[in-house]
Amino acid sequence: MKICVVGNGAFGKKHLDALSNIEDVEVVCLVGRREEGTKKVAEQFNVPNYTLTLEDALKYDFDAAIITSPTQIHAEQAIALMNAGKHVMIEIPMADTLEDAQAIVDVQKKTRLVAMAGHTRRFNPSHQYIHNKIKAGELNIQQMDVQTYFFRRTNTNALGEPRSWTDHLLWHHACHTVDLFAYQTGEEIVEVQGMQGPIHPELGIALDMSIGLKTASGKLCTLSLSFNNDGPLGTFFRYICDKGTFIARYDDLFTGKEEQIDVSKVAVSMNGIELQDREFISAIKEKREPNASVQQALSAMKILDLLEKKMK
Repeated sequence: MKICVVGNGAFGKKHLDALSNIEDVEVVCLVGRREEGTKKVAEQFNVPNYTLTLEDALKYDFDAAIITSPTQIHAEQAIALMNAGKHVMIEIPMADTLEDAQAIVDVQKKTRLVAMAGHTRRFNPSHQYIHNKIKAGELNIQQMDVQTYFFRRTNTNALGEPRSWTDHLLWHHACHTVDLFAYQTGEEIVEVQGMQGPIHPELGIALDMSIGLKTASGKLCTLSLSFNNDGPLGTFFRYICDKGTFIARYDDLFTGKEEQIDVSKVAVSMNGIELQDREFISAIKEKREPNASVQQALSAMKILDLLEKKMK
């Protein structure tokens, strides 16, 4: 299968690295913004072609694209690719407005191509372990307590490098948890609460946020987010269940007493990004809807839209 990766930043590199571990996959083109940086990454990952526009990339022969470009152009690029007959995976969030997310879903329905949102948490072995226990009837979530903490008072990416666009606590980082909470509980989110701190004068977004979610049966999610945290960085999930407490830190899982749980046999890899990419490629080959399809992801976008309106 021939793949085009759109974006050569931190997550573009994560996907290029993951794809190198997947059999029968060839990355034929990389799309970036700047000549020097795009060429460097293409050479680093042995990608034979690179372009500085998506339009030029469409001149190459490929089956599918993974979009890791700035959030604000996700919808535009996804729609252009699907209209060109390409399957798409759109890194989270698939859009930063409900209107754009709905437009992506509408085009997918029209083209009937595989379109997937990059909800990596569904694929991390730590969260898969919990999901499998829930499906087997061995666990029942009572509350998820989630902390998403970064120190990001300037426009920098996950590698600490300057970026040309502004990240968003709600439409990106809260999106992970809103989707995962609904996915793990298997229930609709019926009640939301949200508060945000002051708007940063230069970035134009709130750097602190508090969100509460409730499902139809009363399961709760408490989510704290900050770009002001000068300490351990990342997102940490505490699952408070009827039979035990579990703490998930990306691909690692611990009990509530900090005893590590072996999740190495949960899937074929310990890399959540690789597992996500494998699902995308398998769905294309098997001509089926992927886990974390854009249709499934739309539910979280509706909750984010509601939260944004409440916080305004």
